[in-house]
Amino acid sequence: MLDNGPMHIVIPYAAPVGPQCQAALAQLQLPVLAALLELLQPTPPLLGNETSLTPLAERIQAKCMGLTGPDGLVPWAALDAEHLGLRRVHGETGWAWITPCHWQVNADHVALDDPRELGLTAAESEALREAMQTYFAEDGIQLHPLSNSTWLAHGPVLADLPTASLERVRGGTVDTWMPRGAGAQTLRRLQNEMQMLLYTHPVNDARVQRGLPPVNSFWISGTGSLAALPAAGSGNQAELVQTLAAPAQRDDAYAWSQAWAALDATTLTDLLRRAKANEPVQLTLCGERMATTFELQSSPWWNRLQRRFTAPPPAEFLLTL
Repeated sequence: MLDNGPMHIVIPYAAPVGPQCQAALAQLQLPVLAALLELLQPTPPLLGNETSLTPLAERIQAKCMGLTGPDGLVPWAALDAEHLGLRRVHGETGWAWITPCHWQVNADHVALDDPRELGLTAAESEALREAMQTYFAEDGIQLHPLSNSTWLAHGPVLADLPTASLERVRGGTVDTWMPRGAGAQTLRRLQNEMQMLLYTHPVNDARVQRGLPPVNSFWISGTGSLAALPAAGSGNQAELVQTLAAPAQRDDAYAWSQAWAALDATTLTDLLRRAKANEPVQLTLCGERMATTFELQSSPWWNRLQRRFTAPPPAEFLLTL
């Protein structure tokens, strides 16, 4: 969090579309959130839908960082490449994130297990990247290390290719979110080739012996051209709080409600304390259809009093997202 901007908390999956979580909304008891809704002023909402490639929370984070791009083309990977000095060497466009992952092949669909649960070591990640690089290079794509769980890819086929955020497919089916634009066939072929290559790879043999899921595919995301660098001082001032994500994606109403209660007692309690001390704060609540940002504004006492009596209860507001 930067010191030169407001404390901005962004909460994705505040009102998930899953039927069990939707039913649990009415039972939520969130006294601190209620106090914040009475104290903070809403700003015009940002509209979205459950079919967009870039979730609302990521659009908000990108805006805070000074990143621009249409749906599925927010240039996250290009920004990483810029920070590492790779764009000056390899080219300004055609960057993407590559996430090694485990695909669960079922009779009627293919599901992508949460890549965070793979727990790849640095040695495993590097061995897999080196094995896959030869195949990617045949299509003009170079793979560069970024972290144990993500690589940077660069190649002409990736330029202007809309891709779905990993959040869209994490723990769900892949078919709906596969790339559809020019170059998509190349990537699908590479995914098929990687399944064959990785099936007998020594890294996976060792993982299976330890009872760990093998890496058998990859997900591509973060594409988009970085038209201009973010302005100085426009760094990431939005903190994404992801504790609601996993239970929401499973439509686990009990775990999601418990995670909301924990947020109310910790992160939101700190935010309320800061707001009462007149520190600049912002709170963004994200559903699939809408995201609303609330902020502390200077206003006459009668406006603040009116807000106190007209602010909707948390459950009622969350149902609108």
